[in-house]
Order: sequence, then C-alpha cells, then structure tokens
Amino acid sequence: MASFKHGEVEIAFLDEGAGEPIVLLHGFASTKEVNWVNPGWVETLTGAGRRAIALDNRGHGASSKLYEPSAYHSATMTEDVRALLDHLSIERADVMGYSMGARIAALLAVNHPERVRSVVLGGLGIRLVKGVGLSETIADALEARSLADVSDPTDRSFRSFAEQTKSDLKALAACMRGSRQTLSREQVAGIRVPVLVAVGTEDKVAGSAQELAALIPGACALDIPNRDHMLTVGDKVFKAGVLDFLNQRN
Repeated sequence: MASFKHGEVEIAFLDEGAGEPIVLLHGFASTKEVNWVNPGWVETLTGAGRRAIALDNRGHGASSKLYEPSAYHSATMTEDVRALLDHLSIERADVMGYSMGARIAALLAVNHPERVRSVVLGGLGIRLVKGVGLSETIADALEARSLADVSDPTDRSFRSFAEQTKSDLKALAACMRGSRQTLSREQVAGIRVPVLVAVGTEDKVAGSAQELAALIPGACALDIPNRDHMLTVGDKVFKAGVLDFLNQRN
C-alpha cells in the first residue's frame, strides 16, 4: 500500500489504472476500500480507461489517527488532497467525493480551482450549505462504552459501521466534531468547473440534490432511485451517471 507524508500526517492511498486521473474521497467512518474498492468503483473507473486514485482521509483506514477536533477542519483535509496531487505530480484531476468526501471535494474546487477538472458530489446535496447533515451526537455514540449503550437509530448505524470497518472510534469522534463546516452560497456559486450532484431519493442526510445544483452554474443533479445514504454508494445508476458525466466533460 502506498503512502506519503503531509507534514506529520501519513496519508495512505491507492493508485490504479491509466488515463485521466480521478481522485476519490470517501465518507465519514469509511475507507478507500469500503467506499471505492468493494462497491466496484475502482474497477468501473479503471475499466473505463481512467486512473483511479483513492486516499484514506486522516483519522480513517491506514492513515494517521489524530485526536483533536481541530486537526479535522475541512480546509485542512482539503489540503491533504492537494498534497496528494502534488505528491503524484498531477496538475489537474476530476474529483469525486461521497458525503464528507463530497464536502472536501467541493472545498477543493473553491480553494484550488486550478487543480480540479470536474467534481462529483455524491451523498451530499443542499446540506453542503444548509446545515451539515450528520448530527454531532454520532460523536457521542462513537465514544459510548458499547453499541448497546446507543439508542438513536442513526447513531447506532454509524457506531455499528465504524466497528465493522475496525475504525479508531476516538479518532472518528474527533473528526465528527472538527469537520462540520459548511460552504456559503457565494462559495458554491463561484465554482466554475462541471459539477454533478448525486443523491439517493431516500437519503435523509444529504438534502436535495436539485437545490444544491441550482446554486452552482451549469451543475446537474442525479437522483439515485430508492437508495438511502448508506446504499447509494455502489448503485449502478450512480456509476452509470458518473461515467456519462465524465464522458460529457470530455
């Protein structure tokens, strides 16, 4: 497994395939394998002639674990992605993020527009600018003594997911508390690269894809039928929509 140092933080990543690069940013409590390898995204993208690059966000997977919420500010996590592009000597790339990863992808397009060719925002709609989607009570659930001590269904689902992925629960709790920044309407309106916003029709976390797309010049919205926040990731409609979007960009 490849990795590089960004300051004192070790960032693990995979780099597969050849062709135009697309950087994949996973969601909260996930990993590059859970979000992108296991659901078939890396295979789909490399099979379509793309170079797929996926990192483990700080605090996740095989990357460094940090325990102060301030270490997980969205702008800081965005700089990890910019540093990965520098490390791989990639001037510009398509970027696809899911949920928390979509927030990072959007901020990368705002802060470093010269590095981004297009953006796919998966699992995050209008709550990119209106609220942050996930409740901070998830952090408390991650720090609970056991899953049995967590009663809220959403909190339980994230605690269970984090345990399944063998995550560092303390690091994830810090990430949840530190990465809850929103973007302003003016920031998203200033994005000038092609944008696809893809959200499941049963997703109660992301907010409306159409409402967000309406704020971004030229952006397109994609509904993923009958999928909630957890089940949208590997959906065939999502994959087909992304490939079509990338091909249209060319």
